[in-house]
Amino acid sequence: MTAVDAPHSPPPAPPPPPPAQTPRKTPVRKRLVPYWLLLPGLVWLLVFFAAPLVYQASTSLQTGSLEKGFEVTWHFGTYADALTEYYPQFLRSVLYAGAATAGCLLLGYPLAYLIAFKAGRWRTLLMILVIAPFFTSFLIRTLAWKTILADSGTVVSILNSLHVLDVTSWLGATEGDRVLATPLAVVCGLTYNFLPFMVLPLYSSLERIDGRLHEAAGDLYARPFTTFRKVTFPLSMPGVVAGTLLTFIPATGDYINAELLGSADRKMVGNVIQSQFLRVLDYPTAAALSFILMAAILAMVTVYIRKSGTEELV
Repeated sequence: MTAVDAPHSPPPAPPPPPPAQTPRKTPVRKRLVPYWLLLPGLVWLLVFFAAPLVYQASTSLQTGSLEKGFEVTWHFGTYADALTEYYPQFLRSVLYAGAATAGCLLLGYPLAYLIAFKAGRWRTLLMILVIAPFFTSFLIRTLAWKTILADSGTVVSILNSLHVLDVTSWLGATEGDRVLATPLAVVCGLTYNFLPFMVLPLYSSLERIDGRLHEAAGDLYARPFTTFRKVTFPLSMPGVVAGTLLTFIPATGDYINAELLGSADRKMVGNVIQSQFLRVLDYPTAAALSFILMAAILAMVTVYIRKSGTEELV
């Protein structure tokens, strides 16, 4: 028999697979560690947010008086009555807060841009100057504006000499030759007090922009304004959205600026809520106004975020 005629030997059998290793079970203690870490925050939210919210909701559905006492009667008409009676204050709050937010954006964006791209070694000092007002009480900062905008002060004298107050009076922002107790004074106070809340998110967003993108735009013969419009501003939109929200939301519910810098017939909804709680002692109406304000802000913020194309912030 030749080698060609020899029968073929069968191929060797494959080695048996290794025995499957059973996965080790994570100890129960390790699996519970993330939940234990979340527990303090959850307790904090439950005690200082959820519980007061439920209590305010029940208060808004009560009827009665301070002498006879209040009891839950599920009177939803309080919401309709509060909104019907105080809707001018709601609209005024949104208008003042919107104007202050726009002013903060117009002032804060150039400042944040300067600190992020042009400040160099002065960046830290400029950031300290932005944060410095936080070291002073909110009330004291607002009272200082009464001195700045006094009728006999330098600011009002300059505005009168430049005939600026004639224009603002025609627009309804001031009255005659005075600024105090006018809408302009309230908006100025809101803008000043909430300006750092606009600058900080803008700076954080602008600082993360890669400078090579500006160089690339220049290499493609883009003008500085085109580079800003096509590169810088779109990339800074998360900071713009965050800054406007951090400014608009607290400004809408603010009452100190309207109380100290405004007039009695131009109060914001925050002044009404404060008065209903502490002076009139009409707790159901005050609670209903608080919930209406919260719902209105939530609706406006949701629409704004979706329109701005930054749904990831929701």
